[in-house]
Amino acid sequence: MKKNIKIKWLAEPKESNYPAAQSYLTLIYDESRVEKIIQLLLKTEVSSFKAKDIFRASSLSLLGVSNDRVERDRRKIKDAEALSPILLVRDSVNGKVIIADGYHRLCAVYSFDEDLEIPCKIVTL
Repeated sequence: MKKNIKIKWLAEPKESNYPAAQSYLTLIYDESRVEKIIQLLLKTEVSSFKAKDIFRASSLSLLGVSNDRVERDRRKIKDAEALSPILLVRDSVNGKVIIADGYHRLCAVYSFDEDLEIPCKIVTL
């Protein structure tokens, strides 16, 4: 893993990230709960967590750089394009974090340095 990389981030998630999160979350929760989650995400402040901690809390596998979407985000990082913060849901019932939007960005950042802080919005169920 490469160290000493500076990743640019937008101050807030892109508007298009919320419908993407909503689409994914609808596979897990009913529509009324998803609507509440999205409203909470819109209102919450951006915080940050280390890439490795988000992966551990989500129990997801790391996508490799051979994944087209991960590679696209790696190129953005190399070209100093700002990435959108990721959207997270802390599912306290199941004891894990759901990456509602930003999985590929997370994988791309992790491929450079697992200790990098990733801006995100996180809400608790």
